[in-house]
Amino acid sequence: MEKVFNMVVDELGIGVITFDVTGDTMNTWTEEAFVGFDRVMRELEIAKGIRGIIFISGKPENFLAGANLKLISQIETAEEVRKTLDLFHGSFARLGALGIPSVAAIHGHCLGGGLEFALACTGRIAKEGKNTLIGLPECNVGLFPGGGGTQRLPRLIGYDAFELILRGKMLPAAKAYEMGIVDRLISAEGDLLVSARAFLEEIIAGAANLKRPVQDFSQIDAVAEMAKAGILKATKGREIPGPMLALKSMHEGLKVSLEEGLEIEKRNFVEVVLTNEAKGSINTFFIKGMTDKPKAMMTKGFVPKPLNRVAVLGFGTMGRGIVIDILRNTKLPVLVKDIPEALEPGKAFLRKILDGMAEKKRLKEPVDAILARLTAVSDYIPEFKETDLVIEAVFEAIDIKKQVYGELCGIVRPDCVIASNTSSIPITSMAPFVSHPERFGGLHFFSPVWLMQLVEVIRGEKTAQETVDNLLNFAGLIRKRPIVCRDNPGFVVNAMLFPNLVLALQYIEEGNPIEKVDRSMTRFGLPVGPIRLTDEVGIDIPYKVFVGMGVKQETLKNVVESGRLGLKKSGKGFFLKDGGVDPDVLPLIAKRPPKEASEEEIQLGILTAMVQVGKDLLNRKIVEDVRMIDVGMIWGIGFPPDKGGPMKWADLIGLSKKLYGKNFY
Repeated sequence: MEKVFNMVVDELGIGVITFDVTGDTMNTWTEEAFVGFDRVMRELEIAKGIRGIIFISGKPENFLAGANLKLISQIETAEEVRKTLDLFHGSFARLGALGIPSVAAIHGHCLGGGLEFALACTGRIAKEGKNTLIGLPECNVGLFPGGGGTQRLPRLIGYDAFELILRGKMLPAAKAYEMGIVDRLISAEGDLLVSARAFLEEIIAGAANLKRPVQDFSQIDAVAEMAKAGILKATKGREIPGPMLALKSMHEGLKVSLEEGLEIEKRNFVEVVLTNEAKGSINTFFIKGMTDKPKAMMTKGFVPKPLNRVAVLGFGTMGRGIVIDILRNTKLPVLVKDIPEALEPGKAFLRKILDGMAEKKRLKEPVDAILARLTAVSDYIPEFKETDLVIEAVFEAIDIKKQVYGELCGIVRPDCVIASNTSSIPITSMAPFVSHPERFGGLHFFSPVWLMQLVEVIRGEKTAQETVDNLLNFAGLIRKRPIVCRDNPGFVVNAMLFPNLVLALQYIEEGNPIEKVDRSMTRFGLPVGPIRLTDEVGIDIPYKVFVGMGVKQETLKNVVESGRLGLKKSGKGFFLKDGGVDPDVLPLIAKRPPKEASEEEIQLGILTAMVQVGKDLLNRKIVEDVRMIDVGMIWGIGFPPDKGGPMKWADLIGLSKKLYGKNFY
C-alpha cells in the first residue's frame, strides 16, 4: 500500500506532510487515509527537533474533499458510525496534542472533513483560484459536519457559521479569508509552500497575530430559534434530520466547553447517519454526479457531430424556452420558424426573460448580443440547409407533425439531426414522416425550459445510437441534465406521474378533500400537490393523454368540458386566484363509494403506484438503469432530494422488498 501521507523534515525542523490518496482524483478520508494519518502522527509523536508542520495536498486541484460518502452510505449500525467518528476526532485531537504549530496550506476544494481537518490546525493559508472552495456542505447531502465542524467553526467566526453550515455554503478563498476562516491569502500565481513556510515561521516566532476572538454566544437561544424558522421555511415545514441535528449540535454544544460540544456533535451525528433521509440524499448526490456531464453518458470514443447552426420549429411556450436556453448557453446562431403572428410576441417574450436574467447577473453577455444570433422566420429560408440540428416544438397533433416533417425533410441535409419535443406522441409513430429516420429522436423538455434542468432523450425504434449520442452532446452544450429512455407513452417522467394523478383523482372522488390530497404530497416533499400541478400545466393536457390511452376519467372529462382548463390557461380550474379550491368545481367531481384515507395512506398509495410503473419501465427496458428514473423524478417534478428518488426511497422504507422481494439498488 502506497503512503497517503508523506513527511519530509528540512534542516530547519519544518515538517512538510504531503497527502495524496493514490488512484483517486480527489483526496477524501478513506480508510487508507486514516491509516496513513495514524502512521504520520506516530512518527511526529516520537520525533525530536521538529518545530512545526505544514499539511499540503499532492493533488493539483484538491486539498481535501471530506469524508468518503460511499463508505458513509454503507454504514448500517451506530457502532460503525462511532468507530468512524473516533477516527476523525481522535486524529484531530492528536494533532492538537503534539505541542507544535501546524498549518493547513489550502488550494482547490477544502470541504467537509477537509475543512474540519484544517480547523484543527493552528493556522490556515489559502491560495486563490477558481477551484479553491472552502466550506462545510454536509447538510446538502443529508448529513452535517461531524468531525468538529459544528463546534470549531462557530467558535472561530461566531454566528456567521450557522448560515454556512445549515445552507452548506462553499466560499471562494477571498471570502473565507474575509470571514476569518483562513488566516492568510495568496494570489493564484503565488507559491503556496513558500508562503506557508513563512506563515509557520511567524506562528513559531509568536508574530502571526492570529485572530481568535472569544465569541459571545449569549443570544444563542434567539439565534437558534431564527435559524430553525429559516430551515422550516426552506423545507416547507419538513424537519429534515441533517440541518435539524446540525442546529441542535450548535445550539447545545456552544453553551458548554469544546470537549463537551464535540461529544454532543458525535451523538447527533450517529443519529443522522442512520436516517433514511441521509441515505436518500447521498443517493441524490451520486446520481447528480452521474448526469452532471452528459458527455460522460455518450458511447465511449464517440466524436459528436459539429454544431454550427440549430433550428427550432414552433415559437410557442416550449419553442421559446428551448430558444432561450440555446442562445444563453451557446454561441450558436438559431433559426426559429412559426406563423408570422407568432414571431413578434415570441421575440418580446425572449427579451423579457433575458432582461430578467441580466438583472440577476446570470448572463455572460449583453441581451442584444444574445438576441442578435436569433433569426425568426415564417418560411424555410436557405439557411435551413446549413442547420445541423432541428428541434420540432409545434402543436401536439400528429397531422400537423406529419406536414411539418414532410416540408422540413425536403429542405435540410440528410445528415441533419431531427428531434421532437413531443410530450404525448410516440417517436416511433412519427418516424415514418422523417426521411432517414435513424437521425430522428426525442428531446422532451420540461416547462419552463430555462428553469428546469431535465431533458429526456428518447430513442425510437429506428433511432441510431449515433443520434442519441449527438442529442446527449447537445444537452451538455445547453447545460441540461439528460436521462435516456426508449419510446414509451409519457416516456419516463410523465409515465411515473400518471399514477400520481390517477390515484389523486380517485382519492378526491372517494370524498377526500382536494386540499388534503395535495397537502399529503407537499408534506411528503413534493413542491406542489398533484391536483394543483394538473391545474398549473393545463387540465386538458392529462385529459388528452387519458383519452389517447383509452382511459375513462369522469372528473377530468367534466372539468374540461365545462371550460375549466386551469387557472393560468382559461381563468378557471380547480383553484381560485387566492389559492383556495373553487367551490364551483366540486359538483364536477365524479362520485365513488366514500373511503377516507389518512395523509400517510395517500403518500404510500401514490408512491407505490409510482414504483410499480418504475418496475414496469425496467422490465420492458424503457430504461436500462434504475437511476435514470430517480434522476427524472428529482429534476423533472421536484421529487424530494432527501428521499433519493421514488425507487431509492422504496428500497429505504422496505417497500421494494415487500412488493418484489428485493431492492432496486
